[in-house]
Amino acid sequence: MRRSVMAGVFAMSAGVSISARVAELPRAKSGELTVHEWGTFTSVAGADGRAIDWLPLGGPSDLPCFVQHFNNDQFVKTLPARPAGTTVATAVASATYDLARRQMAARVRMETPVLYFYSDRDTTVHVRVSFHHGLMTEWFPPATVSQGAVSAATLHDAATTGVIDWPAVRVTPTAAPVFPTERVESRYYAARSTDAAPLSVGGARERFLFYRGVADFDVPLGASFESDGRVLLKNLSANEIPATILFERRGAKLGYRVLGLIGGDLLSVPPALDGTMDGLRHTLEQTLAAQGLTAKEASAMVETWRDSWFEDGLRVFYIMPRHMVDDVLPLDITPAPTRVARVFVGRLELFPPATVQAVRAAIDADDQTSLSKYARFLGPLTDRVLAEIHHPAVSARIRDVTNAALTTYLRRTAVCE
Repeated sequence: MRRSVMAGVFAMSAGVSISARVAELPRAKSGELTVHEWGTFTSVAGADGRAIDWLPLGGPSDLPCFVQHFNNDQFVKTLPARPAGTTVATAVASATYDLARRQMAARVRMETPVLYFYSDRDTTVHVRVSFHHGLMTEWFPPATVSQGAVSAATLHDAATTGVIDWPAVRVTPTAAPVFPTERVESRYYAARSTDAAPLSVGGARERFLFYRGVADFDVPLGASFESDGRVLLKNLSANEIPATILFERRGAKLGYRVLGLIGGDLLSVPPALDGTMDGLRHTLEQTLAAQGLTAKEASAMVETWRDSWFEDGLRVFYIMPRHMVDDVLPLDITPAPTRVARVFVGRLELFPPATVQAVRAAIDADDQTSLSKYARFLGPLTDRVLAEIHHPAVSARIRDVTNAALTTYLRRTAVCE
């Protein structure tokens, strides 16, 4: 059954229950090992509310150059079939949205999972992560990645599984926290602001194990718009979604609505744009801590994604059910830790009619500045615009304007070449 919510009541009740369960720093007995992980699954809602194919690997690099990439090719993020000998600059100049989509389109971008280790003594573990229906695309420290060749059909093959292996991770709680850096700023470094033990893999040192990927699987939440502008959230899984927040930002104004646990369908009006960033951060951090992260880990996660999660637009943040994380992304650590916490945030991007109209207006005006703010979501937004166009010449012009925006955007990908 559908249910409607009043923002104030749910925000208050959710805040009380969350605050009561904030996780503390892992306290293990002598010799025990505790592991905590956080990450994000990003997807885009189609007109019917379900996640659709988009270009989850497109966009600028936000990682230091010491991070490793699949096939040691950073451009695999957008055009994995780049011809041998072709430079990134040449490939970018000839890129089109249709070409990129033919080579790599999927429903889910797995963004920045990090694994933290807590122990009172040095220990060595073997860590292996499998990604069903997915591929590993970036990681650090160096690891062994097994997943075969990449093509447009790879992610739509039910047998596809990317595997990343760190055979000997040395957990060194008393080691000095000295890690690689570069002069260029990156959101990557924010994840180091925790009390987790430093790690050593071969000659590489880091505070955590980091990896990213792309996949094609059914996400547990759908969201669509009713004729009166309300948002209909649908739990598409067999289990409850533990926590949900509806967020919107328009320029300097933002708002959010705490919707709490979702067991079936839920109707909500969009949030009023009267919120504050401090209030939103506090709510998100408390939500993450309630799922098992420490306060510092929750803060590090929100800080890592503050410029992406809180950009202009309307989106839903939700906690991925733990059983689904374990099914899609099995984690195997040997010797087995005493405790493992895995907290993944689902991000579902929504396109209200006003956003689609704004994109159409920017395309008509060839306003590249306005189009640039839609970044990696411009492709599916353009598809929404094109669905309403039935004149070939108009469609061709829309594609030309969109491709120009894509090329400008992709030029920021090649920072390490």
